[in-house]
Amino acid sequence: MPFVELGLSPALARAAAALGLHQPTAIQSAAIPEVLRGRDVLGTAQTGSGKTAAFLLPLLQQLGDEPPQTPRRTRVLVLVPTRELATQVGETVRALLPALPRRLKAAIVFGGVSINPQMLHLRGGAEIVVATPGRLLDLIDQHAIRLDAVAALVLDEADRLLDLGFAEELARILALLPARRQNLFFSATFAPAVQALAGQLLHEPARIAIAAEPADRPDITQRAIVVDAPRRTQLLRHLLAVHGWERALVFVATKYAAEQVADKLRRAGLSAEPFHGLLSQGKRNQVLADFKAQRVQVVVSTDLAGRGIDIAQLPVVVNFDLPRSPIDHVHRIGRTGRAGESGLAVSFVSPAQEAHFRLIEKRQGLPVPREVIAGFEPQPAVPEASPAGSTTPAAPTGGIKGRRPSKKDKLRAAAAAAQQEKPP
Repeated sequence: MPFVELGLSPALARAAAALGLHQPTAIQSAAIPEVLRGRDVLGTAQTGSGKTAAFLLPLLQQLGDEPPQTPRRTRVLVLVPTRELATQVGETVRALLPALPRRLKAAIVFGGVSINPQMLHLRGGAEIVVATPGRLLDLIDQHAIRLDAVAALVLDEADRLLDLGFAEELARILALLPARRQNLFFSATFAPAVQALAGQLLHEPARIAIAAEPADRPDITQRAIVVDAPRRTQLLRHLLAVHGWERALVFVATKYAAEQVADKLRRAGLSAEPFHGLLSQGKRNQVLADFKAQRVQVVVSTDLAGRGIDIAQLPVVVNFDLPRSPIDHVHRIGRTGRAGESGLAVSFVSPAQEAHFRLIEKRQGLPVPREVIAGFEPQPAVPEASPAGSTTPAAPTGGIKGRRPSKKDKLRAAAAAAQQEKPP
C-alpha cells in the first residue's frame, strides 16, 4: 500500500521515498491513519520496524496544514532517551521538512554539548522540538523554550526512557504541557513501567502491537561461542582476521571495559574506538561518523549504542559481554541485519554465563547451538590441592580456574595443620 493511500500528501510520500521508505511497514500502515485522526497511540514493534517514520510523517503533515504563527510556538515535542537517537530523529525531520507546504523550523537539543548554540537556535521559536529530557529542562529553566502550546507529545523508545531513570524529569515536563494534547508512545517492548504511564496519560488510545512475523524478521544469523572470559579479546582478534569483517560493533558491560578492549585491539594493530557515555558528544559523533565511513573497523560500546543507532550494512555485532536482559539482547543484535540486509550476531558465552544465555534463548524463542573454536577451548576447572599433610579436601573455589585461596582460607588451613601436629 503506498503512503498516499494512508492519507499522506504526494509530496511527503516522495520525500519518504527519497529516504528509502517506498512502502509502509506494518507499524506505519497501522499508526499513520490513527495519528492523522488525532488519536492517542500506543505502538509496539521490533527494532528496525520503522517506528520513527510512523509518527513523524503524520505529525509533520498536520503541522504543515496549520496556519503560520508569529512568533513560532512549539507544537510537536519528541522526547528520546539518548543524544544519538535525538540526532537520528532530527536528521529525519530535517530531510522531510522541505516537502511541507509551508516552512517549519525544527530544533534538536541534547546534553553533552554547550547549551548556548541551542538557545540561540531557539530564538524565534520552533514548531517541532526533538529533545532528551535533561537538556529540555535546562532550556526551560533558561526561558529558552515554552511548552504551553504543544499539541502532540511523542515518547520515542518509551521503555528506554523509563529504564534510564527519566521518570522524575518526565513528570516535570508533563506538568508543563497543555492538558489537551495528542500523546504517542512508541516502544520496542510493552514494559510494566510503560503500561503504567500509558494508563495515566493516554486517552482511549489506538493500541498497535506488531508481532515479528517469520518473513519480516531481520535476516540475522546467531552464533554462540563458548570461551573462557580471559581469552575473549584473543578470540575476537581471531574472528576479525579469519572472517575479514570490515566493521564490527562489539558490546561490553561497562565504560571501563569499552576502553580496555578497544586499547587491546589498537595495540594489536586494529583500528578500534570505545563508545560510551563518558565521552564528549563531539567525540561520540566523530566515532560514529568514522565508523559509518569505514575509517574505524571496530567500535567497542556499552549499551549506549544498543538503541537508535543505525549503521548501514553493518555485517556483525559481537556480545563480548552478554547483555543484562533478553530485551537488551534484541536491541543489540538489531543493529545488524537492517534494511533488508543479512547480518551476524556472535555471543561469547563463558561457562559461568551459560545459565544466563539459556534465559536469553528461552525469551527469544530461538536456541543457538554452542560452538568451540579450535585453540580457544574452555579449560576444565581444576580443583585446589589440599594443604600438605591434610586429610581434608581443599575448599571448593566455585570451579574458577586459577582461583587462589583467600587469606581466611589460608589461616584456617594453617590452624588445621597446627592442630594435627600437636602431640596427643
